[in-house]
Amino acid sequence: MPRKKKQLEILRNDPWLEPFEDAITGRHEDVIKKLKDITSGSNGSLSDFANAYKYFGLHRENDGSWIFREFAPNATSIHLIGTFDDWKLNDDYKLSRLENGTWEIKLPAEKLHDGDLYKMFVTWDGGQGERIPAYATRVVQDEQTKIFSAQVYAPEKPYEFRINDFAPDTKPLLIYECHIGMAQQEEKVGSYEEFRTKILPRIAADGYNAIQIMAIQEHPYYGSFGYHVSSFYAASSRFGTPDDLKRLIDDAHELGIAVIMDIVHSHAVKNEVEGLGRLDGSYDLYFNQGDRREHPAWDSLLFDYGKNEVLHFLLSNCKFWQEEYRFDGFRFDGVTSMLYYDHGLGKAFGGYPDYYDGNQDTNAIVYLTLANLLIHEVNPNAITIAEEMSGMPGLAVKFKDGGIGFDYRMAMGIPDYWIKMIKEKKDEDWHPTSIYWELTNRRADEKTISYCESHDQALVGDKTIIFRLIDKEMYWHMMDGDNDFTVERGMALHKMIRLVTLASINGGYLNFMGNEFGHPEWIDFPREGNGWSYKYARRQWDLVDREDLKYKYLNRFDNAMVGIVEKQYNFQAKPVEKLWEKDDDQVLAFKRGDLIFVFNWSPNQSFADYGFLAPAGEYEVLLDSDSTEFGGHGLVDDSVHHFTTPDPIYSPAGKGWLKMYIPARTAQVLRMVKSKPGRRTASAKNEDAKAEEKSTAKKTATKTTSTNKTAAKAATKKTAKKK
Repeated sequence: MPRKKKQLEILRNDPWLEPFEDAITGRHEDVIKKLKDITSGSNGSLSDFANAYKYFGLHRENDGSWIFREFAPNATSIHLIGTFDDWKLNDDYKLSRLENGTWEIKLPAEKLHDGDLYKMFVTWDGGQGERIPAYATRVVQDEQTKIFSAQVYAPEKPYEFRINDFAPDTKPLLIYECHIGMAQQEEKVGSYEEFRTKILPRIAADGYNAIQIMAIQEHPYYGSFGYHVSSFYAASSRFGTPDDLKRLIDDAHELGIAVIMDIVHSHAVKNEVEGLGRLDGSYDLYFNQGDRREHPAWDSLLFDYGKNEVLHFLLSNCKFWQEEYRFDGFRFDGVTSMLYYDHGLGKAFGGYPDYYDGNQDTNAIVYLTLANLLIHEVNPNAITIAEEMSGMPGLAVKFKDGGIGFDYRMAMGIPDYWIKMIKEKKDEDWHPTSIYWELTNRRADEKTISYCESHDQALVGDKTIIFRLIDKEMYWHMMDGDNDFTVERGMALHKMIRLVTLASINGGYLNFMGNEFGHPEWIDFPREGNGWSYKYARRQWDLVDREDLKYKYLNRFDNAMVGIVEKQYNFQAKPVEKLWEKDDDQVLAFKRGDLIFVFNWSPNQSFADYGFLAPAGEYEVLLDSDSTEFGGHGLVDDSVHHFTTPDPIYSPAGKGWLKMYIPARTAQVLRMVKSKPGRRTASAKNEDAKAEEKSTAKKTATKTTSTNKTAAKAATKKTAKKK
């Protein structure tokens, strides 16, 4: 009898998936077949296959000469034009056609120089036009004409990385999502260099161990937030030079901060001169044909992931950003759109059959799986995150176990939940059972990135959590000492929402820049409707730096809660154990390791000696959201230790009644310092030792960093003030 194949781990872990075993096994085998297809012959590995950027595009040879290649099978002729020949056709710059649709030209050293602008002039049957090369690594826009061109980038002394052995800290992963252009105080487009010297020290002081940078790939329209990409291999020049970006990443690594790139492989801009739309005159070089060519909601073009040429282009793109710039990983945008032929538009995804109904784009699933395999082949410590809202099972399960291979998936339901709560529920109807369920309801075999709000919730047309809670009162009542009720309520809930979301993570946590201190304004990029203003395309750091405003309190609280979790090694892997939830009282308590998180969501009911069952022992208060340090009323004496009261029923199980004073609308974090019969817990000692080791390493990295000294001193002073 034929031997039955071993069942994939994902199926063994979830019996409810068994009716769809053929579909799951089939897509797994599709990846194996495609992997064999593209790595046969001279391509010995996936990493070897993903070397298109080393062959195509403009390269300088060892003798100083130049070689340029482009894949354009539909073209009948190609010339390079640029500032070197006054943008005129010149046969000295005419490419020769090789086999398989590749075009090539070799040029003497003196024919091109650093800073030269250039494009391709492509002719095809029935048409012609200027095009920016698909593999251009530097694209700039003329300030007067607004025209984009590729640029020769060959500095005499290219940047050399100082940090060569960086490994990201992912236990837990604490992400600071950011945008280079809008990261500055001034009403302008910020630069890589300004971000490096002014913002990185803030992020390090705030305790985050990763940054997730948006809008790196070149995009013609600034207001697209970087999601309508034109040049996939070019770091956006509106923020500075490639070396500026490398220097930023190097400094981040020296500070112990991983750098994740928000990569867009789900679609491309429709622009034909700047983008890939009709690079060689054809419509389907990189994109689908017919009705599937354009995204019905995004006004963009959709890749044909079934073509090996597209896989070559996109997989090489992943490897390029890893090797050339040393990005530590990627957050893949728009994954839901890739997974389904209908892009998941208007679909509820109410049950497992919705994920296996024939609407799945198998080619896209194969690509995403290959991308994850490649990224981790290039760097085993790499981080991959999927922005996906449908809940496709196995997205963040390893390929060998039957998954698509991401390390994490975005918990996109959590910010939607918080918005719904704030908009639709009275304070008295915030039920702990609902909150706990929403924050912990996830697949056991998949890690997620939990977050209250990202850039999505801050964009014009929506509102951040703080703005939903306080709204216009922020403009009038954020002065320290102004005891406005709306502001007090908003600040209290802002702290509690962030703490409970962070405390319940099973993978990582994300915050969008400025939201940690309750940035009051939405994001609105310069456009015709606002007079091309940069007023809302920036971050007002002076608000958190001012001692006379309340934003400092929210920032201090964020620092404190991040610090507690950061010091708990492998916090995200510790089980979340519910100790108490009572909707009538609106009280929630849960345990992770030696920490207990207690929340009283009631707007008007404080509790004295409120008791709930907890592991027997002695507890100290690590964090109190009502502390005056965080803008609260200081109703709790944080120096008091709490002791459990024995109960004959529960004592044999090692539990007792932990009784506390819990003011209305506050949260506390307790740590067990002694378990019964009175010994300091071994895990508490271990946590302290690991925290001290981690803190020492971070201090050493901060001291040795070569970032702007003035900014570093400012960050040190700011940290001292917070303490």
